[in-house]
Amino acid sequence: MFKLIFTLGGFFFLGLPGLVIGFIVGSVIDRMFGGGVHVQTIINNRPQVSPADFELNLLSLCSIVIKADGTVNQNELQYVRNYFIATYGKDKANAIFRTFNEVVKDRLVSAPRICAFLNQRTRYEVRLQLLHFLFGIANADGSISDAELQKIREIAGFLRVYPRDFESIMAMFVKSTNNAYKILEIPPESSDSEVKSAYRKMVKKYHPDKVITDDTAIKKGAEEKFKQVQMAYEQIQQERGM
Repeated sequence: MFKLIFTLGGFFFLGLPGLVIGFIVGSVIDRMFGGGVHVQTIINNRPQVSPADFELNLLSLCSIVIKADGTVNQNELQYVRNYFIATYGKDKANAIFRTFNEVVKDRLVSAPRICAFLNQRTRYEVRLQLLHFLFGIANADGSISDAELQKIREIAGFLRVYPRDFESIMAMFVKSTNNAYKILEIPPESSDSEVKSAYRKMVKKYHPDKVITDDTAIKKGAEEKFKQVQMAYEQIQQERGM
């Protein structure tokens, strides 16, 4: 693989001498990687997280958000349980919620440790969707408190989520002026062509197909987030008569 890349690159930049040099360099690198490893394999060569481990870490982060204001009441837990039922179905939700109750009682849950574990084992798109899920849990009772918002922002930092992506996802839950523009990550004074370009970029970025996971909640959330991007674009179109 590298032999081909370096050979063609050498020929393009240096002609026939570059072709020879590229062939030699590429051959050496191919041998270093055991006879030619696919580039994408090298890029994506990260430890994998099992569905059970992913679910447990997801529930742990949810518990941190739930406990953000220092108290956990039954109404909040019931909202979360209903959220799980709507997402997973009643039977699986009951099993998950039993685990969740135990996690909530654990005072040693560490957001930095959990996020470090997930950073090594998940793609950036999955971590974006995980953040979307946490906002959904925080908003389960109809509003997101300042303490919950601060905790989610902190978790986003641990997950290495870019500030613009955080603001975009937050705008899907915390309503304020120019929400549609915030979701598309552009200022209100953007031109029509810039709006269209931003929409195309967000479609590629947030398309559910990019969220590779076996977790039902994350998959459903990806579809919902994608709809929010579409709705934001349609709102701007109507306001501008595009």
